[in-house]
Amino acid sequence: MLLKPWTNIALRNSIRRRNAIPSLCRYVSTEISSKTQNQRKAYVGAGILNPNSHKDKLVDVNKVLVIGSGGLSIGQAGEFDYSGSQAIKALKEANKKSILINPNIATNQTSHALADEIYFLPVTAEYIIHIIEREQPDGILLTFGGQTGLNVGVELDKMGVFDRYGVKVLGTPIKTLETSEDRDLFAQALKEINIPIAESIAVETVDDALAAADKVGYPIIVRSAYALGGLGSGFANNRDELRNLSSQSLSLSRQILVEKSLKGWKEVEYEVVRDSEGNCITVCNMENFDPLGIHTGDSIVVAPSQTLSDEEYHMLRSAAIKIIRHLGVVGECNVQYALQPDGLDYRVIEVNARLSRSSALASKATGYPLAYTAAKIALGHTLPELPNAVTKTTSANFEPSLDYMVTKIPRWDLAKFHNVKRDIGSSMKSVGEVMAIGRTFEESFQKAIRQVDPSLVGFQGYSGFEDLDFELANPTDRRWLAVGQALIHEGYSVDRVHDLSKIDKWFLYKLMNIVNQQKKLESISSLYGITHETMLESKQLGFSDHQIALAVGSTELEVRARRTSFGIRPFVKKIDTLAAEFPADTNYLYTTYNATEHDVEFDEHGIMVLGSGVYRIGSSVEFDWCAVSTARALREMGKRTIMVNYNPETVSTDFDEVDRLYFEELSYERVMDIYELEHASGVVVSVGGQLPQNIALKLQEQGGAKVLGTDPRDIDQAEDRHKFSSILDSIGVDQPAWKELTSVSEAKDFADKVGFPVLVRPSYVLSGAAMSVIRDESELEAKLTNAASVSPDHPVVITKFIEGAQEIDVDGVASNGKLLVHAVSEHIENAGVHSGDASLILPPVNLEEPIMARVKEIAEKVAKAWKITGPFNMQIIKNKDELKVIECNIRASRSFPFVSKVLGTNFIDIATKALVNKDVPEPVDLMQKSHDYVAIKVPQFSFTRLAGADPFLGVEMASTGEVACFGKDVIEAYWAAIQSTMNFKVPKPPSGLLFGGDVTKEDLGLVASTLLPLGYKYYVAKPEVKEYLESKLNGATKIEVIELPKNDKRKLGEVFEQFNIRGVFNLAKARAESYTDEDYLMRRNAIDFGLPLFNEPRTAVLFAQTLAAKLPARLEAQASQSKEIPTEVKRWSEFIGGRSIV
Repeated sequence: MLLKPWTNIALRNSIRRRNAIPSLCRYVSTEISSKTQNQRKAYVGAGILNPNSHKDKLVDVNKVLVIGSGGLSIGQAGEFDYSGSQAIKALKEANKKSILINPNIATNQTSHALADEIYFLPVTAEYIIHIIEREQPDGILLTFGGQTGLNVGVELDKMGVFDRYGVKVLGTPIKTLETSEDRDLFAQALKEINIPIAESIAVETVDDALAAADKVGYPIIVRSAYALGGLGSGFANNRDELRNLSSQSLSLSRQILVEKSLKGWKEVEYEVVRDSEGNCITVCNMENFDPLGIHTGDSIVVAPSQTLSDEEYHMLRSAAIKIIRHLGVVGECNVQYALQPDGLDYRVIEVNARLSRSSALASKATGYPLAYTAAKIALGHTLPELPNAVTKTTSANFEPSLDYMVTKIPRWDLAKFHNVKRDIGSSMKSVGEVMAIGRTFEESFQKAIRQVDPSLVGFQGYSGFEDLDFELANPTDRRWLAVGQALIHEGYSVDRVHDLSKIDKWFLYKLMNIVNQQKKLESISSLYGITHETMLESKQLGFSDHQIALAVGSTELEVRARRTSFGIRPFVKKIDTLAAEFPADTNYLYTTYNATEHDVEFDEHGIMVLGSGVYRIGSSVEFDWCAVSTARALREMGKRTIMVNYNPETVSTDFDEVDRLYFEELSYERVMDIYELEHASGVVVSVGGQLPQNIALKLQEQGGAKVLGTDPRDIDQAEDRHKFSSILDSIGVDQPAWKELTSVSEAKDFADKVGFPVLVRPSYVLSGAAMSVIRDESELEAKLTNAASVSPDHPVVITKFIEGAQEIDVDGVASNGKLLVHAVSEHIENAGVHSGDASLILPPVNLEEPIMARVKEIAEKVAKAWKITGPFNMQIIKNKDELKVIECNIRASRSFPFVSKVLGTNFIDIATKALVNKDVPEPVDLMQKSHDYVAIKVPQFSFTRLAGADPFLGVEMASTGEVACFGKDVIEAYWAAIQSTMNFKVPKPPSGLLFGGDVTKEDLGLVASTLLPLGYKYYVAKPEVKEYLESKLNGATKIEVIELPKNDKRKLGEVFEQFNIRGVFNLAKARAESYTDEDYLMRRNAIDFGLPLFNEPRTAVLFAQTLAAKLPARLEAQASQSKEIPTEVKRWSEFIGGRSIV
């Protein structure tokens, strides 16, 4: 067996264990491979190895309904775009018609290039039944839409829908899904095969939870059934903690499990695949860097496992296969274990009998296409007959072997939220994750840290912790920084850090290797004191050029020059799933300094497309759609493509989307390394969001790279707030009064001149980071200091904030300064809510023709002034008849998928043609076309996950995703869109509605009067709100003041139940200053108890109007069991008049 060079003994031993598995699966796959030697030359990766071996046993379906996951949220993000896209590709290969329901318009799967027909509708039983009645599918896939798809599938089965309409559930049976999700059934099933689980009791009331805990013994962990990403779970050390926790958990889930806590044990995962005939393989095993107690989505994870003995590895592998066979999983499954750190005792934590975030990570970590294979298995294929679609040389019944390792680190954005608790535990809080590939733990770990945020240089500390021991013992989103501070700066020993954190010593000793090298570099203290040997050692341990420069007092470019003078450059290696045991021609690549040769030839001279990197608030799946669309457009034009991205959740990091995929950092250093090695013909920086944009100027000016599209020097003049404002003045485009800040005193003078409120805007930031509205002088200094620290190398601008204005979004594409296409969307919310948190209407319904003409004129002036080639986006505010530009991004924006799909014109396709100056179309005014429909995009928030965070909207973005729906008018489109947000429950009369907020404006009264005829009961928490509503409603209904307990969550829940409160309207003027503020309590507890919350005036009024218009007809239809299909239930192609390839 030929192996590539090794630098990591533990990794090597892990691979040997994997290669030594004497499995029947491997034997069978070898046999089949030998029988098909003659066919292999003709095989191209599609179809099956033996076309006739299993034909008579395939599932007989022709039209398959695929259930999508909806808007991206914490715990359910882009991984389901990836898995759903893979499933649809598998259906297309099998010549099965696919019908997709998914309101997430930003995804790649919601494209006619993949699915045959698409419904942008809520993923609820009600709407799915309408689609089944309309489309008459004979099959359904439930396991590619996350927890949303699984839950609705179980609900539909209980309603008898599948039997009634003759729809086959493909893949894992419903009974298995129920068993894996129902904690009591799951515990019983594992006891039947003598697999140990944590001692636990399933309960449905708070009192039963307390009784169960007395039997099990504290500390305990609460887990929710049918819950996503550990939602509703947590730890309790005593009865009071359990009472509050279980009260909240049971408001989110009908059943919870009270089980003994195994905090401090190791956590290990296995990804397992099984077909309908019982063939079974483990594709990947992963080990958490953090001990048990932190949700795996919030933990640092390595693959393959590094600290397991051979006996432990095989014990857990055998158990995983035993479990998946006993449960009857057909497809892919994830098994999570707690493993005793100093013995062979273990417990099964849970089984996900569906594709999960871990599945996406395992697929990208191993190169094994789990979702694609699971979809093929669902159609009746068996593992031995299926090919590995990545390698094209082996059967899918072959367990991957790795000659590298990967590290996954989560990305949190907790700092964006007010009052949020930063601790991490059994309920997931991260918004995204990165995956780094290396040949040592040190190399992959340091790469992963930099991928999380470009401001991080590698393994480092943070001096701001007040109590370092507390931070090490009590995990937060900054725990690894606490480990870094302890080891690098505070002189803690490995033993001391281990005792406090329970992180395995193997990982800590590896981190000490980085610490020792860091100190060695600092002792050299001069660039020219670094020898060839020291430079190579540093690079092999994952040090970046910038990191080395900081250690020796030099610059990144000087270190790069010295490194290349030594001839030290990274080597490009393939991820071939086979550890080089068999020849495999893959395009899935990474770079490493722990090698001696390249695995590829560099003769393609492709165009590089820089992806979006980690998902975070402000940059999510919409930029992945842009990157994938760019790559597809380039390939259609005959161009070779090179994708650079490191996000395992994405379609852009799928093996079949580009000619070469580099799973790598989006830093200047790494992008230039790849650009130079590949002799690339150009690089696209305008479709991956802010990260590529931030290095564009450096790539061109210092690296000499050919940046396609708008000149980075012109991009800089839009990103730099001072330059941007100056150019707008020079071309006669109006903007709010502004000034570049140089001191707090100048800011005070400006505010005195224009009047409060004012808005502070840093340069080169994403999602409004550190942008804030300042309403009086007392807030000025602190907020200005924060803004300056976020973007220290670029100016901060202060502008007049115009209250009550309407905001308009403009997305456009230009070529050499000439506008080609543009879309104008209007915000429902007033200006002051970040555009990423706003609800958008397209085509606009409230903008008159003269305004539309002026907006187009501004877009043309801006395109010309900045000589734009490619995509761009502007935000304009309309105050009476004045139009003022407040922002311009010379890149694709998060609304590009929305406008492209609503207008049936792919803006990225046009932009790509402009970028390469080939087949550039003539300008067309899409906004002149009349449409008989409207689409509304609404934000998806994840406040449920963020304990304590105040769900108050402002100029800094808070949403994690979006959904969009179509309708014949605004009311119909909004009715579908708001129900598409996760777990939205329409309040039904005569339940109670709780009102609060600003009583100086008309909005709260308008909401109450609009809803009055529906028969809700009205409640308030303040006497002044009661007086206000009574005056607005003229005594037409009783309004009751209720007291909200301020420090007792359980009693608060009881109050909400007592008065049957099922919706909250809180239109407060400003964010709460304390936890005991009634408005904060209303908002926060609406979130905690899973109730609809409307906290912005314009959307609150629109929802009231929508409810008044739509709810009576729905209630009547439900009462009469009418089968009439609502008018919003239409295919996307029916709305836009054809199957546009967008």
